[in-house]
Amino acid sequence: MPPTGPTPPTGPTPPTDARSTPPPVPAPRPAPEGDLPAPRPTPDTDVPSPRSGPEAGSAGARGAAGDELTERERSILAFEQQWWRHAGAKEQAIRDTFGLSATRYYQLLNALLDRPAALAAEPLLIGRLRRLRASRARNRRR
Repeated sequence: MPPTGPTPPTGPTPPTDARSTPPPVPAPRPAPEGDLPAPRPTPDTDVPSPRSGPEAGSAGARGAAGDELTERERSILAFEQQWWRHAGAKEQAIRDTFGLSATRYYQLLNALLDRPAALAAEPLLIGRLRRLRASRARNRRR
């Protein structure tokens, strides 16, 4: 005689609480081939210092139109789209990829966030980074 009670479910059983396990963190995505320049021995030669004004040629470094991104700026945006699992891994990758200190890299990235050309090129990334910057600024004022 067959059992009359409920039959056990077949297949894997779902977890009882989906919040108990955090989602997996993705590995860093590699940048597309050919987009990253080779590290330079003197990386800051073509970038004006933060204190130089328009008379020092800061507009000339961005191109004649002023609304185009340089190859270096595009590579910074591509680099910033990656995810990092471990503390310090990004800073080491910045030194290896661009030959810059983390401080100088973030100075360049911060200036890039204010460029309309960067917003046009990567609107989601620029929007996310601007929100993070604004959040950090609010936290500093508290």
